[in-house]
Amino acid sequence: MNDSKINLLEAPFELSYKYKRSSGPVMSKFFEGLSQKKIFGTKSKAQKVFAPAAEYDPDTREALTEIVEVGPGGTIESWSWVNSPRSHHLLKTPFAFALIKLDGADTAMLHMVSDCDESDLSIGKKVLPVWSENPTEAITDINYFILES
Repeated sequence: MNDSKINLLEAPFELSYKYKRSSGPVMSKFFEGLSQKKIFGTKSKAQKVFAPAAEYDPDTREALTEIVEVGPGGTIESWSWVNSPRSHHLLKTPFAFALIKLDGADTAMLHMVSDCDESDLSIGKKVLPVWSENPTEAITDINYFILES
């Protein structure tokens, strides 16, 4: 082994993202709607409603530009119970991640269902959103969904 020092090139490195991403016209409308306690989807030429709003139909690749209001209630299509939330979860009490098909939509969105017991949940149960008191035009403008009484 050669004990002589090898000359290595060195350069400072900083990982950063110095740009702001635009949500685009469709998703901007969706997030703006959430801050106004409204949920928007998009409708295809075949009259299929995607919610949350989608920019393109995944089957036809058609650009989706027709915005329609859906919900705010919906129906649980599937769910998974989180009995012991971890530090990264937004809710600190037991809750479910659920696929919720909003009223008027043909697709489901993933969100949380809270303020219930696991035994209260079933496919087909109706839910309503609990809105944030401090909207920020983000998906968290819906704190979670609760079971409809």
